[in-house]
Amino acid sequence: MAVWTPDRILVIKLRYVGDVLLATPVLSRLREGFPKAHLAMLVNPDTDDVVRDHPALDEVLVLERGRLARQWRFVRDFRRQRFDLVIDLTDADRSAIVSRLTGAAVRLGYNSEGRWRGRLYTRVIEADRFGMHTVHYHLKATEALGLTGQPPSPIMTVVPEARREADRLLREAGVDRMQPFVCLHPGARWWFKAWPAERYAALADLIQNDKATQALFLGGEQERSLESRIADGMKTPFRSLIGKTSLRNLAAVLERATLVVSNDNGPMHMAAALRVPVIGLFGPSDPSVWGPWGDGHRTFYKGLDCRACFHPDCFRGEQNCMRLITLQEVWEAVCKRIRG
Repeated sequence: MAVWTPDRILVIKLRYVGDVLLATPVLSRLREGFPKAHLAMLVNPDTDDVVRDHPALDEVLVLERGRLARQWRFVRDFRRQRFDLVIDLTDADRSAIVSRLTGAAVRLGYNSEGRWRGRLYTRVIEADRFGMHTVHYHLKATEALGLTGQPPSPIMTVVPEARREADRLLREAGVDRMQPFVCLHPGARWWFKAWPAERYAALADLIQNDKATQALFLGGEQERSLESRIADGMKTPFRSLIGKTSLRNLAAVLERATLVVSNDNGPMHMAAALRVPVIGLFGPSDPSVWGPWGDGHRTFYKGLDCRACFHPDCFRGEQNCMRLITLQEVWEAVCKRIRG
C-alpha cells in the first residue's frame, strides 16, 4: 500500500498512438491507488484522442510544437498546475526536461540509455526495456510507488457520437453490417514494418471468397498511396475507409470488426484494447515487447536480427523479415478466426 498520497499527478507520454495506448494501464492503476487525486496526462498532438475519454483521467494536455516563445508560455502555464507527482513514461530527453520544468517534488522517469536526463528525475525507474512487454515496463513506475497487483488492460473508450459516425462511414464504404467483416490495416510508420501491399490485396480476395465475409481496408492519409495498388490487385470488391476516419471514428469501426489483420501499428493496439481479435504482422519489432495485449490474438514474427540493415536500407531483399511472412500462413490464421 502506498504511504504517500499525491494530490495532483501528471503522466507524460510523448510518443505515438500505440505507445500512448499501451501506457493507459498506468492511468487505471493510479486511479485505483489514488482515487481522490487529480490525474492528468501530457501527450503529443494527434494522440490526445486516444486518452480523451479515458475513465481514469481528469485532464488531457497536449504539448504543442512551435516557436520558443510559444513553448515558454506553455511551460509557464504548466507550472501553475502545481503537480506534486510526475511520471514520465517516454524515456527521452525532451520529456525529461518537461518533467523537471513542472517543479514537481517527485519525478519518476526512465533512462535506458544512461544519459544526462537521469539527473532531472528524483528517481530513475530500473527496468529492462526489451526484456518484458511494454505494458509491464510502464507499470514498473507504479510499482515504485507501492502500487502492485494484476496488470490492468489498455483502455480505448468509444463515445456514442463516434459510433453514429461509424454507421455512416460503413454504409458509404459499402459494408453490410448484417454480415461479418474483417479490417485490414496495410500501413506502418516505417516501410520496413509493412507487409507487402500485394499480399494484403490477395488476402482480401481470399477473405471475400470465403462465405459472406467482407474485407475493409483502414489507414490514415499516409496510406493513400497504397489504395490504388491494393484496389488494382484485387478481383473482389475493394472497400476502404483509408484517410476517412479520425481516431475516435476508427475506434468505433474497429470495435465492430470480426477480426483485424494489421502490421505493428497504433490501430492494431486499438483493436486489441477494444477486445477485437488481432492477427499482428511483425518485422523488426518483437511481439513479446510490442505485441497486442490480451488473449485471443496471433502474431507472426520471424525473429531476424535487423541491426545490420536497419532503416533506411535492408540488404535481405525478398528474404526480409516482412516478406518471410507468407500469404498462406496468414490466411490459415484468418480461417481459424472467421470459421470459429
